[in-house]
Amino acid sequence: MKTAVIGFLGTTLDMGFTNNRWQRWRPTISLCLHDDLLIDEMYLLYNYQSKRLFDLIKTDIAMVSPNTQVYGMMHHIQDPWDFSETYQKLFDFCESFQFQPDTRYLLHLTTGTHVAQICWFLLINSQFLPAKIIQSSPPNRTKGNIAGDYQQIDLDLSRYDELTASFQAKVDANLQTLKHNIATQNPSYNQLIEQIEKVASRSTAPILLIGATGAGKSRLAKQLFAIKRQQGQLHGEFIDVNCATLRGDTASSALFGHVKGAFTGANYQRDGLLKKANHGLLFLDEIGELGLDEQAMLLTALETGEFYPVGSDKPTKVNLQLMAGTNKDLRQAVQTGTFREDLFSRLNTWTFFLPSLKQRVQDLPANIDYELARLGNLAQVNYRFEANARQLYLHFAQSDEAIWSGNFRDLTASINRLTTLADDYCIKVADVQAEIGRLKHLWAGYGNSQAVEDIDLSEFLDSATLQQLDEFEKIQLRGVIKICIKSKNQADAGRRLFAQSRKQLKNANDSDRVRKFLLKYGLKFEDLG
Repeated sequence: MKTAVIGFLGTTLDMGFTNNRWQRWRPTISLCLHDDLLIDEMYLLYNYQSKRLFDLIKTDIAMVSPNTQVYGMMHHIQDPWDFSETYQKLFDFCESFQFQPDTRYLLHLTTGTHVAQICWFLLINSQFLPAKIIQSSPPNRTKGNIAGDYQQIDLDLSRYDELTASFQAKVDANLQTLKHNIATQNPSYNQLIEQIEKVASRSTAPILLIGATGAGKSRLAKQLFAIKRQQGQLHGEFIDVNCATLRGDTASSALFGHVKGAFTGANYQRDGLLKKANHGLLFLDEIGELGLDEQAMLLTALETGEFYPVGSDKPTKVNLQLMAGTNKDLRQAVQTGTFREDLFSRLNTWTFFLPSLKQRVQDLPANIDYELARLGNLAQVNYRFEANARQLYLHFAQSDEAIWSGNFRDLTASINRLTTLADDYCIKVADVQAEIGRLKHLWAGYGNSQAVEDIDLSEFLDSATLQQLDEFEKIQLRGVIKICIKSKNQADAGRRLFAQSRKQLKNANDSDRVRKFLLKYGLKFEDLG
C-alpha cells in the first residue's frame, strides 16, 4: 500500500533559499528524511505567493527522497485565521480530492495556522478526510541531525464537541438546501410538485394534501412555507398541528384560545394556534379527525378572517395561509356526517393527491442519500454504504417484498437503524441483511385487504363514474389497480391477475385482458402511476 502525505507548505518553517537551509529543521523536508517512513506521494497546499518556495521544496525533496512524487495544489485562503472560511475551503478540498483505496493517507499537522489544524481535526473525525494525523517536531539539540521526530496521533475527538457548535447553523441551512434540491425521478410526482409550487406562489386559498400516513405531507407543507416566506408573502411562523391529538373540550381552546375564566381550570388567557400562525402558515394534518364544532369555528375564521376565543365576546382577527392534510376520503366523511360539507368545499379549492413511497420507488436512491446526509450532519460524521451493501438494500427496497406501509417514516427509521449500528460509519452487507429481516418482521402483519382499501378510486375516476359503481365493482377495481401499481408493466400485471385462468387458454394474452378490463372504466395502465 502506498503512503501519501497531505499538508500545507510552511511559509515560515519551510522558508530558506540559501545553502545554510540544510543546517536547520524544515518540517516538510525533514519528514522525508526518516528511514522508517517511506513517502510515495506528497501533496502540498500553497497560495500563488508561495510558488517560488514550493518549487524549491519540490527540488529539495527530490534530492533527499527521489522516489517521492510531489504535487502542488494551489489553495488560497484570504484570511487563514477566519474559521468559517478556512473550514469551507478545506471541506471543498476534501470533497474534490480523489482518494484512492490502495493508499494510506497521512495529514501533516505541523504546518498551517492553529485554525487550519482545528479544521483538519474536524474533517478527519467526521470521515470527510480519510487520513491519520502525523505530527513532526524539531530535533533535540543533542542529536545533531535535522530530521527531527514524528509521531502519529490517535484522535479521540469527543473532547472537541464544543467546536461543532460554531458551524451548526450552517449545517442546518445546508440540510434545507439539500432536501429542496433533491429532484424526483417520478414524472407524475415532479409535475405535481411543480403545480403545487405554482399554486402556493400565486394563491392564498387553502390547499388540501391527500395521501397515506408518512407520504410527506408535513414536509411538503414546510417547503411551501419556505417558498412563500422567501417571496415575502408570509412573515409569521409555520405552525404544524396534528388534529388527531385535539380531543374533547380542550380542542377548541388549543386552536382558538380562551380567556381567563372561560371554563374550569382556565386560570390564564391562552392565544391559541390560529393566532400564533397569524401572517404565517397553519398546517392542519389529519384534518378529518377535527370535531364538528371546531370545523364550524375554522370555517368562520377562513371566511371572515376572525374568530372568537372560547369564552370571549370580542373577535380576534387573523390573516394566515391554511394547508390541510388527510389520509381519509373527506367526500365519504361528508356523506357520513363526520365532516362538514361547507368546510370541505372551502378546502377543496386546491386538492392534491400525494403518491405513497411504494409508488415512487425510483426516488428511493435520492431519499436514502438525503437521510444519510441528514443523520450525518446531526452527528457530524460521514455515513456511507459499501457498494455491495447499497446495491442489496436498493434491490430489496424497490422489490415487491418492500411494502413501505409507513411510507417515508419507515424509510427514515430504517436508515436511522442502519447508521446507528454501522461500525466506522460504514454500512456493510451484514448490516443490510439484518435490517431487511427487521423490515420483513415489521411488515409481516400488514394484510393485502388493508392495502386494497387504501386505494382511493377518486384519484383515477371522476365523481359521476364513481357514483355509478356497485360496491362489488369498487372492491374488484381497487384490487386490480393495486396489482397494476406493483407490476413492472401491463403484461406482468396480467400474469399476476390471471395466474390460474391463463393455464386453461391456448394463447393467453394477459396484457390484452388487463387493457380491456381497465378500458371499461376509461382507464389505461399508464394512468395508474
